[in-house]
Amino acid sequence: MFGSDGEKILQERYGTKKRATLFYENQMLGHLNHQMKKFIAQQEMMFIATADRKGNCDNSFRSGRAGFVRVIDDTTVIYPENRGNGVLASLGNISENPHIGILFIDFFKHGIGLHINGKAKVIEHNRLEMVLPLTMAEGIQKSEEGKVEHWVVIKVEEAYVHCSKRIPMLQKIGMEEQKVKQATGDFFKVKKLKEDKKAADSEEKWKVYAT
Repeated sequence: MFGSDGEKILQERYGTKKRATLFYENQMLGHLNHQMKKFIAQQEMMFIATADRKGNCDNSFRSGRAGFVRVIDDTTVIYPENRGNGVLASLGNISENPHIGILFIDFFKHGIGLHINGKAKVIEHNRLEMVLPLTMAEGIQKSEEGKVEHWVVIKVEEAYVHCSKRIPMLQKIGMEEQKVKQATGDFFKVKKLKEDKKAADSEEKWKVYAT
């Protein structure tokens, strides 16, 4: 049965139950079909949503070469986690709460999206054989050696289209064509703001001490 209790309550309240039922029946699957698998293999980016055990949410972006998200079978996909800022927000949430939402959007060719909802677990790069056939695990480990620290394995529970309405069509450019200076990690000047506040607090404490 697709959809949450909250969805059903609001569908009754706002009179959208008939439309929603048609969507569940005609657009939602509990697995990936051939077209969805093909679509995923062509994608270079996705957005992931996770939450901790208290329900505090986090949304994050992942990208890689086409096929960086691997479809293992009709109900299993995996994606790599590379070295980042060390916060591990998404992985930390998954360790407390396995529910995950993934959204792929093709901004460049079809202007369409794919939602995948399911349950995730984190696997170390050298332990992939715990969840994948040995030959497959060894092949992936060899091809990604030195690049990937962890893998996230998702068991698909819902898969459905994100319609093209209001999805902008964008133009892709190569990195060699990208003349804009790469943004730094302190693009929003948070570090500078904190340093200025620390300096101001220190100066204020010195004034109080001096008097």
